[in-house]
Amino acid sequence: MSDATPDAPQLYLMTPAGAQASTLGPQLAAVMDAFPVACLRIRAGAEEDELGRLADLAREIAHARDVAVVIDDHVALAQRHGLDGVHLTDGAKAVRYARKELGADAIVGCFCGNSRHEGMNAGEAGADYVSFGPVGQSALYRGEPVELELFQWWSEMIEVPVVAEGAITRELLEQLSPVSDFIAVGPEIWSAGDPVAALTALWG
Repeated sequence: MSDATPDAPQLYLMTPAGAQASTLGPQLAAVMDAFPVACLRIRAGAEEDELGRLADLAREIAHARDVAVVIDDHVALAQRHGLDGVHLTDGAKAVRYARKELGADAIVGCFCGNSRHEGMNAGEAGADYVSFGPVGQSALYRGEPVELELFQWWSEMIEVPVVAEGAITRELLEQLSPVSDFIAVGPEIWSAGDPVAALTALWG
């Protein structure tokens, strides 16, 4: 994952939580053919066997398009299925462990809620990116929405790339674009009948 130029965040795509590999494949391929994606993240929520099938499917589709793939928290699954790294959902505490297990070339990302302190800890521990969220009102996340000023401060003070996630709207996207390296999109499009059309309306 490379840092984005100012005002032009890259698309960070998340699979639906608990997705089934059999139904996700065509939708995932369609979205990734329609939009350039910087990274694909496999959300947890399925049984391990199904996550393994998802990992193989996602890797095949994403790597054919030169897109990196990370998976929520499962260091062992990332290793077993040839993924590019992990996205840690519980703050900075597992960053060093994941780096040790996966090696220097792996992607280790870290979700830090709305905590600047947790984000700085993750960066110091060697995370390749941190994500903050939710940026909008969302029942899928614990905690209050992140203030825009956190992204503003981070973009000015910290070199570690930052991802904005959680209840992204067109209005929020416009506000976050100048101060975010990546915008994570997932639930916003998968609940729609046509995810490509939903992403087109959101991303433009």
